[in-house]
This record gives sequence, structure tokens and C-alpha cells, in this order.
Amino acid sequence: MGYRELDLTNYPRRAHFAYFRTLAYPYAGLTANVDITAFTARRKEKGCPFFLTFTYCVTRAANAVPAFRQRIRGDGIVEYDWCPGSVTLAEPDGTFCFCTLSCRENFSDYLPAAEEAKRRALEANRLDGETDEEPLLFLSSVPWVSFTQVVHPAPCPADSNPRILWGKIFTQEGRTLIPVSVLCNHALCDGRHMADFYAALDRELASVF
Repeated sequence: MGYRELDLTNYPRRAHFAYFRTLAYPYAGLTANVDITAFTARRKEKGCPFFLTFTYCVTRAANAVPAFRQRIRGDGIVEYDWCPGSVTLAEPDGTFCFCTLSCRENFSDYLPAAEEAKRRALEANRLDGETDEEPLLFLSSVPWVSFTQVVHPAPCPADSNPRILWGKIFTQEGRTLIPVSVLCNHALCDGRHMADFYAALDRELASVF
């Protein structure tokens, strides 16, 4: 993936970047219910698998927000032109493995490629298959519970990869909803950037088919 180094002398969040990098836990997050009523109806009409389709929309929505494509490297910031999604896949024995999906291609090309990538990842059953984790978006799901809050695992020292998790679909007042949680390094992202992600996700869900 290509990237560019940001000029921190003209970076509007320069002071925020310097401050939040010093914290032991520099992360900030949100959890919101996303309306997937229309998306669910169209997906069922098309016969598309939920997990891979939703992953596609989430990855593209995250890439629509420049701050989600930024990573801390040394004392600077790089911004990738595209960040693939690294998703967790459930194994039959109750464990999970990782699978990288670009989601940059057209949806019609993405689905068969994603199905094949999923098959290979489940066969390999590995957690260490990534050669370079820096550009990745860390994606996962907990389809057994509709949560209102979640705590994401994070390394020490802190990394700057956004983490996005979604839960069990539920209905409320006639609408179909799904909880989606976002965790970002606060040195790079504020609440406004996270709100931009949710808005972009609404657009992706409305236009994927």
C-alpha cells in the first residue's frame, strides 16, 4: 500500500498528537447502533452473505475517513492511500483466525475473492499470517450478543490501528439494528472522526448493492 508522510508543522492536531501520545492508554472509542433495515432487505434479495458484505462496507467506510488511514511511525505520522481489513474468522473448535480482505475492488469482484481468502485462512488457522500489520484495520464481530459497550484489547506500547467490532443484530420499534464499536488512537482521531466513520458506513450500506 502506498502512503505519504504528513508535514507535522502544518498538521492541525499537532498539539493533540503530542499530548495523547504520552498517555499510558491513548485510545478513545464509541459504540453506536447502526440501522441496517434497508440493507438487510436488499442483502436477502441478493442472497449475499452478511459477514463478508458487512465487512466490505465497514472497511470502505473506514477508508473514507483519512484519520482512520493514518498511523504513528516513530515521531511522525504516515497516511496510507488504502487500509485493508484484517477480520477474525470463527473456527469450528471455538477459536478464531485472521483473514485480510482488501475491499478496494468492486463488490461483484470482492465476494468470490473474499470467499476464497476466507477458505484459505480457515484452513491455515493462524494468528501470525500478516507480514505488515501497520496499514491494517482490525475488524471483528461478536454475533452472539447485542452489546452497548465493549473493551478492546490493545498492545503496550500502543499502536494506532483502528479497531472496529460489531455485535448481534436486533430489532427495535420495527427497525433492524446492529451495535458497532470503534476504538482509535486519540493522538490521531477525535469523536468527530468517529462520527464521520458512522456517516460513511450509512452511505456504504445504502449503496453497496
